Amino acid sequence: MTELEESIHYRFNNKKLLTEALSHSSYANENKRNRRSNERLEFLGDSVLSIVVSQYLFEHFSHLPEGELTKIRASLVCEKSLHVFARQIDLGKYLLLGKGEENTGGRERASILADAFEALIAAIYLDGGLDAAREHILRFIPEDIDSQKSSAFNDYKTILQEVIQQNPEEKVEYVIADQSGPDHNKAFTVNVCLNTNVIGVGVGRSKKEAEQMAAREALKLMGYDEAQ
Repeated sequence: MTELEESIHYRFNNKKLLTEALSHSSYANENKRNRRSNERLEFLGDSVLSIVVSQYLFEHFSHLPEGELTKIRASLVCEKSLHVFARQIDLGKYLLLGKGEENTGGRERASILADAFEALIAAIYLDGGLDAAREHILRFIPEDIDSQKSSAFNDYKTILQEVIQQNPEEKVEYVIADQSGPDHNKAFTVNVCLNTNVIGVGVGRSKKEAEQMAAREALKLMGYDEAQ
C-alpha cells in the first residue's frame, strides 16, 4: 500500500478507503466479514472524474465548441483510457482479487483496472477533498490533448445523447437486462430505452461496454453514419 501511495503521490489518512478502493467484488464475496467491494467508490469516482476533466477542458480549450469538448472528455474517461492510466501506476499489482479472478488474469483485465482507477479517485476525494482528487486526475491528462479533437474516437453513448438532445422532452436510459457467468468472465446485456421504449440492445464484458454497444445499435437503427 505504501508503495502505491508513493506512486500516486498521495498519502491516505484513512487507509480503509484505499483498501476498499482496491477490493474487487470477487474478493469481497470471498471475505464477507467487514469487507466491501470498490463498486460504490467506482460510482462516486466516475462523477468526480467527469467534473474535474470537464472543468479542465472548459478552462483550457475556450476555442472549442461544446460538441468537441464532449467528445474529448469522452475519450479521456472511457474504459480504454482509464485502463491505460491504471497501468501507468501499476494498479493491477495492488488489487485484492478473489481466487477465480486471480487465476484468470484479473489483474490485467481492462474493465477491472478501469473500475479500480475510478474507485481510487473516489477514495482520494473522500480522504483529501476535491483539490487532492483533481491533482491526482490531472497527472494523467496527455500533453497533446488538443489533437484528440480530430481523432477517430467513437463514443456511441455521447453521439446518441447529442442526437436525442435535439428533442429536450426525450429521455434516454440504460437498463441492465441480464448478466451471466462467473465474476472473471461476466457477460452483460443492456437495453437503451427512449421514454421506456427499447431502441437498442448491447452485450459486453462490462456494463460500460454493453452500454456502448446498445447505443451503437440504436444509432444504426436511426440511420446515423457515426455508428458504422
